[in-house]
Amino acid sequence: MKKVLTVGVFDYFHLGHLRLFKNAKKLGDYLIVAVQDGDFILKFKPNANVLYTTEQRLELVGALKVVDEVTTYQAVDEDIQKIDFDVFAIGGDQNHEGFQRAVKWCEEHGKEVIRLPRTPGIASSEIKKNL
Repeated sequence: MKKVLTVGVFDYFHLGHLRLFKNAKKLGDYLIVAVQDGDFILKFKPNANVLYTTEQRLELVGALKVVDEVTTYQAVDEDIQKIDFDVFAIGGDQNHEGFQRAVKWCEEHGKEVIRLPRTPGIASSEIKKNL
């Protein structure tokens, strides 16, 4: 069984997130979605406007039929090392240093890394601005 992992905050859940999950699931047989812990987000971005708690985001993502397993993470480069997966599916915008280290770890440990395109015209940052 080929396991696919994707990660993100998934606050202000939208069509782009759903399409990410659907496209990631096509890369294997089993989709694991890791949702970033809200306390960890606020530790590094104290002014972040997080709409849903970690538990609410876990429930929302876990209820989707395309998702086989949902978990939490804090630091992507550290926490992916604790998850059993074969393919790391990430968005094209996920490029900060933590993701760069995570990609390097994947490459060093035989994990496939696939960058999936964003859904045009849809972004959480734009949704936040328009509220």
